[in-house]
Amino acid sequence: MRSLAIALLAGALFALGLVVAGMTDPAKVTGFLDVGGAWDPTLAFVMAGAIAVYAPIARLVRARRAPLYGDRFHWPTAHAIDPRLVGGAALFGVGWGLSGYCPGPALVGLAGGAPATLAFVASMLAGMLVVRMMRRR
Repeated sequence: MRSLAIALLAGALFALGLVVAGMTDPAKVTGFLDVGGAWDPTLAFVMAGAIAVYAPIARLVRARRAPLYGDRFHWPTAHAIDPRLVGGAALFGVGWGLSGYCPGPALVGLAGGAPATLAFVASMLAGMLVVRMMRRR
């Protein structure tokens, strides 16, 4: 129960950070990608700030034997760059660039109830369902 409360707190903190930074507005993302027009560097500053906070903490965490509220870490085991990884990254990037939504900010943006956000999240969930069904075959 304690780890669930910590996960909920971490998710709420992440959501708050996205809202404060304005990253739930797809115009920020499309503005960042519009390097030939009205370029908006806000996303770059948010990413740099996230890396500055995460990098030293990640180094400390990796030095530990076990997490504070769990029996073991669940580090990724795959290290190969394969067609599945490249295809997924390309699909993610195209979807992000076309819609201006990343999954995290889109989920946070659901609270606003904008039709575009609802359509994006519904499409994202449908895509996840299709991939799950394809993997079972």
